Amino acid sequence: MKVTLACPSCDQPDAMPVDQPNDWQCTACDHRLHLNAAESSLPTCVVCGNHELYKKKDFPHWLGMTILIVAVILSTVTYYSYEKWWSWSFLIGSAIVDGVMYLLVGDVVVCYRCESHYRGFKATAAHHPFEITIGERYRQERIRLQGSGVRSQESKNAKTPDSSDS
Repeated sequence: MKVTLACPSCDQPDAMPVDQPNDWQCTACDHRLHLNAAESSLPTCVVCGNHELYKKKDFPHWLGMTILIVAVILSTVTYYSYEKWWSWSFLIGSAIVDGVMYLLVGDVVVCYRCESHYRGFKATAAHHPFEITIGERYRQERIRLQGSGVRSQESKNAKTPDSSDS
Protein backbone atom coordinates (compact mmCIF):
# COMPACT_ATOMS: atom_id res chain seq x y z
CA MET A 1 0.00 0.00 0.00
CA LYS A 2 1.55 3.20 -1.20
CA VAL A 3 0.64 6.89 -1.36
CA THR A 4 1.88 9.39 -3.93
CA LEU A 5 1.61 12.91 -2.56
CA ALA A 6 2.72 16.47 -3.23
CA CYS A 7 4.40 18.51 -0.51
CA PRO A 8 1.89 21.02 0.94
CA SER A 9 4.57 23.73 0.93
CA CYS A 10 6.37 23.36 -2.39
CA ASP A 11 4.35 20.76 -4.39
CA GLN A 12 7.38 18.45 -4.71
CA PRO A 13 6.02 14.94 -5.56
CA ASP A 14 6.98 11.94 -3.45
CA ALA A 15 5.79 8.39 -2.78
CA MET A 16 5.93 6.27 0.33
CA PRO A 17 4.33 3.20 1.92
CA VAL A 18 1.50 3.81 4.39
CA ASP A 19 1.31 0.38 6.03
CA GLN A 20 2.44 1.89 9.33
CA PRO A 21 2.74 5.41 10.80
CA ASN A 22 5.50 7.46 9.19
CA ASP A 23 7.11 10.84 9.59
CA TRP A 24 7.60 12.27 6.13
CA GLN A 25 10.02 15.06 5.26
CA CYS A 26 10.13 16.84 1.91
CA THR A 27 13.50 16.53 0.19
CA ALA A 28 13.14 19.96 -1.42
CA CYS A 29 11.95 22.23 1.42
CA ASP A 30 12.25 20.06 4.59
CA HIS A 31 8.51 20.39 5.31
CA ARG A 32 7.37 17.63 7.68
CA LEU A 33 4.15 15.64 7.99
CA HIS A 34 3.12 12.84 10.30
CA LEU A 35 1.20 10.21 8.36
CA ASN A 36 -0.89 7.72 10.29
CA ALA A 37 -1.15 4.15 9.09
CA ALA A 38 -3.89 3.70 6.51
CA GLU A 39 -6.75 1.34 7.26
CA SER A 40 -7.44 -1.32 4.65
CA SER A 41 -10.79 0.29 3.74
CA LEU A 42 -9.15 3.76 3.50
CA PRO A 43 -12.02 5.83 4.99
CA THR A 44 -9.92 9.03 5.12
CA CYS A 45 -6.85 10.49 3.48
CA VAL A 46 -3.76 9.92 5.63
CA VAL A 47 -2.14 13.11 4.30
CA CYS A 48 -4.89 15.70 4.99
CA GLY A 49 -7.57 13.76 6.89
CA ASN A 50 -10.27 14.40 4.28
CA HIS A 51 -13.04 11.80 4.08
CA GLU A 52 -14.07 12.56 0.49
CA LEU A 53 -12.13 10.19 -1.76
CA TYR A 54 -12.86 8.92 -5.25
CA LYS A 55 -11.67 6.08 -7.45
CA LYS A 56 -10.41 6.15 -11.01
CA LYS A 57 -8.54 3.83 -13.33
CA ASP A 58 -4.79 3.78 -12.76
CA PHE A 59 -4.04 4.49 -16.41
CA PRO A 60 -2.53 7.63 -17.96
CA HIS A 61 -5.23 9.64 -19.72
CA TRP A 62 -2.79 10.88 -22.36
CA LEU A 63 -2.14 7.29 -23.51
CA GLY A 64 -5.85 6.54 -23.85
CA MET A 65 -6.38 9.72 -25.86
CA THR A 66 -3.37 8.90 -28.06
CA ILE A 67 -4.84 5.47 -28.90
CA LEU A 68 -8.17 7.09 -29.75
CA ILE A 69 -6.64 9.85 -31.91
CA VAL A 70 -4.45 7.37 -33.83
CA ALA A 71 -7.48 5.14 -34.47
CA VAL A 72 -9.54 8.10 -35.74
CA ILE A 73 -6.73 9.31 -38.02
CA LEU A 74 -6.13 5.82 -39.46
CA SER A 75 -9.85 5.31 -39.90
CA THR A 76 -10.23 8.64 -41.69
CA VAL A 77 -7.30 7.95 -44.03
CA THR A 78 -8.54 4.48 -44.92
CA TYR A 79 -12.11 5.72 -45.37
CA TYR A 80 -10.84 8.44 -47.73
CA SER A 81 -9.02 5.68 -49.68
CA TYR A 82 -12.32 3.76 -50.03
CA GLU A 83 -11.07 1.03 -47.68
CA LYS A 84 -14.17 0.95 -45.51
CA TRP A 85 -13.40 -2.46 -44.01
CA TRP A 86 -10.03 -1.22 -42.79
CA SER A 87 -11.62 1.96 -41.53
CA TRP A 88 -14.15 0.06 -39.41
CA SER A 89 -11.43 -2.39 -38.31
CA PHE A 90 -9.39 0.44 -36.78
CA LEU A 91 -12.41 1.86 -34.95
CA ILE A 92 -13.64 -1.49 -33.65
CA GLY A 93 -10.08 -2.57 -32.82
CA SER A 94 -9.50 0.54 -30.72
CA ALA A 95 -12.79 -0.10 -28.89
CA ILE A 96 -11.68 -3.66 -28.13
CA VAL A 97 -8.27 -2.46 -26.90
CA ASP A 98 -10.04 0.10 -24.70
CA GLY A 99 -12.33 -2.56 -23.23
CA VAL A 100 -9.46 -4.95 -22.51
CA MET A 101 -7.44 -2.18 -20.86
CA TYR A 102 -10.45 -1.23 -18.73
CA LEU A 103 -10.72 -4.81 -17.47
CA LEU A 104 -6.99 -5.30 -16.85
CA VAL A 105 -6.04 -1.98 -15.24
CA GLY A 106 -6.74 -1.59 -11.52
CA ASP A 107 -8.21 1.34 -9.63
CA VAL A 108 -6.42 4.07 -7.71
CA VAL A 109 -8.08 5.98 -4.85
CA VAL A 110 -7.58 9.77 -4.95
CA CYS A 111 -8.23 12.48 -2.35
CA TYR A 112 -10.31 15.40 -3.61
CA ARG A 113 -8.53 17.93 -1.36
CA CYS A 114 -4.81 17.16 -1.61
CA GLU A 115 -4.94 14.91 -4.71
CA SER A 116 -2.88 12.14 -3.08
CA HIS A 117 -3.04 8.84 -4.98
CA TYR A 118 -3.38 5.57 -3.07
CA ARG A 119 -2.24 2.40 -4.82
CA GLY A 120 -2.55 -1.11 -3.46
CA PHE A 121 -5.90 -0.46 -1.78
CA LYS A 122 -9.10 -2.18 -2.80
CA ALA A 123 -11.65 0.50 -3.68
CA THR A 124 -14.77 0.00 -1.56
CA ALA A 125 -18.41 0.97 -2.05
CA ALA A 126 -17.61 4.21 -0.20
CA HIS A 127 -15.22 5.23 -3.00
CA HIS A 128 -17.37 6.49 -5.83
CA PRO A 129 -16.15 7.65 -9.26
CA PHE A 130 -15.14 11.30 -9.61
CA GLU A 131 -18.01 13.75 -9.15
CA ILE A 132 -17.52 17.11 -10.84
CA THR A 133 -19.47 19.05 -8.18
CA ILE A 134 -17.25 17.80 -5.36
CA GLY A 135 -14.10 18.26 -7.44
CA GLU A 136 -15.10 21.81 -8.32
CA ARG A 137 -15.75 22.65 -4.67
CA TYR A 138 -12.21 21.60 -3.74
CA ARG A 139 -10.72 23.33 -6.80
CA GLN A 140 -12.40 26.58 -5.74
CA GLU A 141 -11.11 26.06 -2.18
CA ARG A 142 -7.53 25.73 -3.51
CA ILE A 143 -7.94 28.91 -5.57
CA ARG A 144 -9.30 30.85 -2.57
CA LEU A 145 -6.52 29.65 -0.29
CA GLN A 146 -3.80 30.46 -2.83
CA GLY A 147 -5.30 33.91 -3.41
CA SER A 148 -5.32 34.66 0.32
CA GLY A 149 -1.72 33.51 0.73
CA VAL A 150 -2.71 30.54 2.91
CA ARG A 151 -1.57 27.05 1.99
CA SER A 152 -4.13 24.29 1.66
CA GLN A 153 -5.90 22.52 4.52
CA GLU A 154 -3.38 19.67 4.78
CA SER A 155 -0.71 22.07 6.07
CA LYS A 156 -2.73 22.34 9.30
CA ASN A 157 -1.81 18.72 10.01
CA ALA A 158 1.85 19.35 9.30
CA LYS A 159 4.59 19.48 11.89
CA THR A 160 6.73 22.56 11.58
CA PRO A 161 10.50 22.05 11.57
CA ASP A 162 12.37 22.97 14.73
CA SER A 163 14.18 26.28 14.67
CA SER A 164 17.43 24.35 15.12
CA ASP A 165 16.88 22.73 11.70
CA SER A 166 16.86 26.09 9.92
